[in-house]
Amino acid sequence: MSQITEMRLGVTLPAFGPDAQPEGITKVSRTAEETGYDSLWTGDRVLAPVAPSTPYPGRGGVMPGVYENHLDPLVALTFAAAHTSRIRLGTSTLNGLWQPPVMLARSLTTLDLVSHGRLDVGLGLGWMPEEYRAVGVPWKGRGARLDETLDVLEGYWSGGSFAHDGPLFSVPETRVGLRPQQRPGPPVLLAAFTPRGFARIGRRLDGWLPGAMPLTDLVSMWSAIVKEAEKAERDPACLRMALRVNPELTDTRADPEQVPRRGTLQQYVDYARAAAEKGVHELFVDFGQTPVTLDERIELAGRFLTGVRAG
Repeated sequence: MSQITEMRLGVTLPAFGPDAQPEGITKVSRTAEETGYDSLWTGDRVLAPVAPSTPYPGRGGVMPGVYENHLDPLVALTFAAAHTSRIRLGTSTLNGLWQPPVMLARSLTTLDLVSHGRLDVGLGLGWMPEEYRAVGVPWKGRGARLDETLDVLEGYWSGGSFAHDGPLFSVPETRVGLRPQQRPGPPVLLAAFTPRGFARIGRRLDGWLPGAMPLTDLVSMWSAIVKEAEKAERDPACLRMALRVNPELTDTRADPEQVPRRGTLQQYVDYARAAAEKGVHELFVDFGQTPVTLDERIELAGRFLTGVRAG
């Protein structure tokens, strides 16, 4: 098997914008499974502020208008799970700090159970202080809040009874009968781009959720995560990388230096194939930020899959 055929391919659900409807989720999820995609992914938004205090990380700093209409990511994945049987279901990313961790543990465990063990939990810390303000969670101290959230998730998934008494959260000793199908729990990946985030992945998580970038930078960051895993005496081979690509499609071939920020569909196919050769384990693409109809989005996903798998 070549690295290209070994790399898993995914596509995002229409959880944002005008196609964020039950019919859109059903059509995309079923088509993706039937055509051979390996995974479906959703993102997480609670606000689309008129004047955000922090620029959007991409697209010239302007948040895409599709985010003004956003579905709950776990509800959307649950709906997709009910209309599929094989394809995996991932969050890219779920902001794991916007709800109490014991509630998060219950929701994730339920989704893993009803999907028969198909959940990948991709967590992120977000980029917009306004969203934290809206849900009543402090913007400062996000790293410490994430670590304690992970502690609660691990305790909840450990089986039997558990208790937690930390600086931020307290869970009295309780018996947990709800168990995920995946043991000890669904894989947890993190979107991170700092040395502290890389250390967290290497020390205790199952993988990394980067966004599309020049492959030299991607490989360098992955090497840093591998070193952190080795430092923590963990086997780096147990970690995986799932690369998110948000295409800005052009009609004519873009300057190679602009890829993967923008380019033709063929240039994104070439980028995906090159990523596979560099050892990327999974790559998923979001055509939802491209101004196309739902049918055109599905057609693009089909052409992308065929192009990457060809040869």
